[in-house]
Amino acid sequence: MEYNLELINKAIQKSDEAMLSALSNFKDKHYDACQNRLYYSIFYMVSALAYKENFITSKHSQLMGWFNKKYIYDENIFDTKIYAIYRESFSNRQKSDYDFTYTPTEEDLIISIEETKYFLNSLKEYLSKLLG
Repeated sequence: MEYNLELINKAIQKSDEAMLSALSNFKDKHYDACQNRLYYSIFYMVSALAYKENFITSKHSQLMGWFNKKYIYDENIFDTKIYAIYRESFSNRQKSDYDFTYTPTEEDLIISIEETKYFLNSLKEYLSKLLG
């Protein structure tokens, strides 16, 4: 548990740093980088939750599937909106990173930033209850 707590705290720290980076990139109009960092802030927070459950993977789709099955469908801890935010963020990050004809708009990113904040706050609140 002590090792997992270290991993959990490191993942939360990385999530916070990614969110700060996303906001900085948004301010500087680096929209692709903003989209990337928004996704990674979610990825790191879900990783923190996975470390709590001793679920470790380097595969993004495997982590997403695990989260969806365990926390949305099996245990009903989070509503489907949380998973939709996660899935859309992943899709948007893929487009921003690999589709050179795609650039997120300022308006879309404003929505994504708010949704990401909601996602992160929901998971942080849950994790804080688990960790006491």
